[in-house]
Amino acid sequence: MAKGCSTLSTWARSELMDDAFEVPAEWYDGTNALRHSGVLRRDGRGGLSLQASSSRVDLDAADLRFGETRTDRTLYRCESVPDFRLFLPNDLPPGLASQLPGKSEYGAWVDKLGLGKAAAIFTVLSVAAVALFMTAPDWLGPRIPASWERNIGEAMVGDLGGRICHTPEGDAALAKLLGKVDPAREKVRAGIANMDMVNAIALPGGQVLLFDGLVQQAESPEELAGVLAHEVGHVRERHVMTALLRQFGLSVLLAGADSGLTNGAVGLASMGYSRDAEREADDYARARMAQSDISPLGAASFFERMAKEHGGEDNSPALLGWIASHPSSNERAKAYRDAAGGRTAYPPAITDDEFEALKTMCAHDPDVEEFEFF
Repeated sequence: MAKGCSTLSTWARSELMDDAFEVPAEWYDGTNALRHSGVLRRDGRGGLSLQASSSRVDLDAADLRFGETRTDRTLYRCESVPDFRLFLPNDLPPGLASQLPGKSEYGAWVDKLGLGKAAAIFTVLSVAAVALFMTAPDWLGPRIPASWERNIGEAMVGDLGGRICHTPEGDAALAKLLGKVDPAREKVRAGIANMDMVNAIALPGGQVLLFDGLVQQAESPEELAGVLAHEVGHVRERHVMTALLRQFGLSVLLAGADSGLTNGAVGLASMGYSRDAEREADDYARARMAQSDISPLGAASFFERMAKEHGGEDNSPALLGWIASHPSSNERAKAYRDAAGGRTAYPPAITDDEFEALKTMCAHDPDVEEFEFF
């Protein structure tokens, strides 16, 4: 046989050590189909050997592997000699049984530790992995270079395929409004998307979109200024990259899972981060509007209308308010109204003509395409 499981040699009875015990055995040495019959001996020093009438096979117990249990005997194999097979009685002496490999129920390390301890370790590691994926984006997202984020944004959304509305008057009005709520030298890119939805989004790489449905819903330039400043806040606070990293982490953790309970629990946790980001973006918006002397009452009116259209969120059960991805519209309206501090007179954010140019931007752009995703 190949060295590693055993060595084959002739022997004489006078050379045997003080035997501890022996059991009947049958084996195939892996070199031919000949079956050997004899005994498995354990000597006084713990050594194992297979002994037939004229030969001895010295066994390396560490190279043996459990095969299977049959009616009256157990099969063992040899790691280094695939065709080696050893058959021993099921009722082995305890001293010998302790030297031979046992049946593996769950895997070597699980069997060694025990199922209870292994399950506890796996639970701790799983909780640690979830904690890492849920918290790492908060400190990693803001540290990703802005140039990397711009490249990611370009790869994801490109130029949006001609779905952004453009007119000379509308572009000028939007740039003026953006300049007031985004005083940074390197401005974010803002646009009005040709989609009839009351929404606005911040995309990777410093891109902000107001949907035309929201523009049509707005009753004053100050309402648009509040929404635009809020989305700029998401960009400046690096919320977009953080959310992107968290979503990627969740998709890895939940890959292959089909548990409504698991998805729901992790989904609720991720919504909590979203609410914090929304409040932070609102804080940023109010600060920028105060700096540019833009009335926060317009944003307050916008959110009050949203609350009225949705049946008054303050009357909803507390749990529904907690799991909402955004703070309630009533909460946000109150925060913007409080920011005015009782003041009611403000200069207009842009002129009426400029506001009208934003309102008619998509209708007057003959080349814009319909926005059919998101």
